[in-house]
Amino acid sequence: MNFNSNNPFLSNRRFSSNSSSRTQQVNGQVIDYNQEMTISGTINKTAILFLILCASAMITWWMAFNDMNPMFPAIGGAIVALILVVISAFKPQASTYLAPGYALFEGLFIGGISAIFEIRFPGLVLNAVGATLVTFLVCLGLYKFKIVKVTEQFKSIVIAATLAIATYYLFSWLASLIFSYNPVHHGNSLISVGISVFVIIIAALNLFLDFDLIEKGAQQRMPKFMEWYGAMGLMITLVWLYIEFLRLLSKLYSRD
Repeated sequence: MNFNSNNPFLSNRRFSSNSSSRTQQVNGQVIDYNQEMTISGTINKTAILFLILCASAMITWWMAFNDMNPMFPAIGGAIVALILVVISAFKPQASTYLAPGYALFEGLFIGGISAIFEIRFPGLVLNAVGATLVTFLVCLGLYKFKIVKVTEQFKSIVIAATLAIATYYLFSWLASLIFSYNPVHHGNSLISVGISVFVIIIAALNLFLDFDLIEKGAQQRMPKFMEWYGAMGLMITLVWLYIEFLRLLSKLYSRD
């Protein structure tokens, strides 16, 4: 069975291949399946990446509140994190080393952008963190108790919605650069708020696909490095969800 995801990182074919032997050659490297991916192992790796990201975020957060410009490390961190994600998508066996690096550099970006929002809207970051955590726990509970089942139709709808969002963001960004166009999702209008709510819902639905892929990866006895790969993919979704909550709350705060 082929498991597709709207998260491009987790849609890698390594999650959809079912191994019948205990060893397999991947990109010239022999993978030992005696060390297999487990759900508990992936949870532990996710926790490690989360701690690295938080520790790294404190650097640019501290810079912003001590009269230093955090934008250079924040932007640089975002670029490096993106590069590491792309490399891992093609070389998942390197995720053991690339995933911690992603968390480190993504943390620089998250810390910087969080500080910017917090300076403008005090208390916003804590609410965004809380909203992200609650959303994650609710989605995890709904998935664990089979209240929400990840069917092929469910996947198709989420994938289509996510691609539509990505396309809209891309063309809006290009139009703003070329024609000085002000995208409709900017500002704090009701339409803009509605768009943010919709994007958050789609980002949350991504979590179900990520949970499903991690579970299937463990069931298919993928190699141990896939724990880092799966944890990294889950962190990507959580970062996206957190950023969208920052944007939504900033719009709501500015309407007061």
